[in-house]
Amino acid sequence: MDFELTSGQRMFADSVRGFAQRALAPGALERARVDGFPWDVARQMAAAGLFGIMIPERDGGQGGTLMDAVLAIELVSLACPRSADVMQVGNFGAIRTLAEYATNDHKKRYLSRLLSGEQIIAIAMTESEAGSAVTDLKTSATPDGDGFRINGGKVFTTLSTEANLFLVYVRYGPGVAGLGSVLIERGAPGFSFGKPSRFMNGDAWMPLFFDDCYVGPENVLLRAGGFKKQISAFNAERIGNAARALALGRYCFDAAREHALTRRQFGRPLCEFQGIQWKFADMQMQLDAGQLLLYRAATNADHGLPSPRETTIAKAYCNQAGFDIANQALQIMGGVGYSSDSLVEYCFRKIRGWMIAGGSLEMMRNRIAEGVFERSFSQRPPRADTRADTRADTRADTGE
Repeated sequence: MDFELTSGQRMFADSVRGFAQRALAPGALERARVDGFPWDVARQMAAAGLFGIMIPERDGGQGGTLMDAVLAIELVSLACPRSADVMQVGNFGAIRTLAEYATNDHKKRYLSRLLSGEQIIAIAMTESEAGSAVTDLKTSATPDGDGFRINGGKVFTTLSTEANLFLVYVRYGPGVAGLGSVLIERGAPGFSFGKPSRFMNGDAWMPLFFDDCYVGPENVLLRAGGFKKQISAFNAERIGNAARALALGRYCFDAAREHALTRRQFGRPLCEFQGIQWKFADMQMQLDAGQLLLYRAATNADHGLPSPRETTIAKAYCNQAGFDIANQALQIMGGVGYSSDSLVEYCFRKIRGWMIAGGSLEMMRNRIAEGVFERSFSQRPPRADTRADTRADTRADTGE
């Protein structure tokens, strides 16, 4: 068992680190305070070959592995926390699901523009009554000729204020077997937006509304029965989520370490106080453990999709560890860490959101427990006539 990077991975990491330090580290603080998607960063990343790292070269990607993408998002995060989101958009998010199941026509019409940084795609999954219980979604796809009429709405869609294309989870029929997805462009007739709102981390989002929005057969991504495939691809999004959480935790760790070495109180550097030393010892253990879990999930996936079990464990641990580290770093740095003049408070707010997005920590723990006991535990009230459906729903939510 080798815990070291290969020579190829080290070369790739050095290349990404150099790019991030040159192009992204300058202006990192200002970038975190500016509204809107950093399109300039997206174009720079695309030009540098950092979009579509896991997508085959024949489809316009880089033909790399999930581990390559994890290394890249970590190094970008350490240089510019805000730019980590751009890496997510170009590698781990809805673009990964699209690339996995897209037709040649989809790739021609959409993928090339996404990989060039000209456009971005958002995933429209959550509904007001279907969050963790995503299989309860009600947005319907009713047949109309060769296509479908979409009716319903979505909430909490990240990038909804900026995205050009939306991967929308829909219901073609009853039960898990009736779920699938379609592609809807911004500006499509019958597709509208509600009042903008903001998350705690400052990112804007808008409710999505579909009122008899027509989707032709050419924009169907996965038909009924495709939900399991969607969730399997969604595990790549969770890996990006986990990688960002841990990397931003490491950013905070580094900032707090520098502060502890230079800040003096009572005539001594902070690092000489045992209470501070123990905080750093705990943070270092969390960083090391989280990285091992993250790399296990990424390495075992290779060119494919990551294991649901290993992804779930990595996400749950890295989310919690990243948040705890950011929290402790902020405490160590005091007013400096709490100030908007530092990126530590920004990282703290960003990581907090990832403990909810992509599968809450509570749902992750439910899935881990199911693996421990090798059985499903439905969260729904038991009803004899639907017991088989709820067991199927539970398995579908995990991507298993």
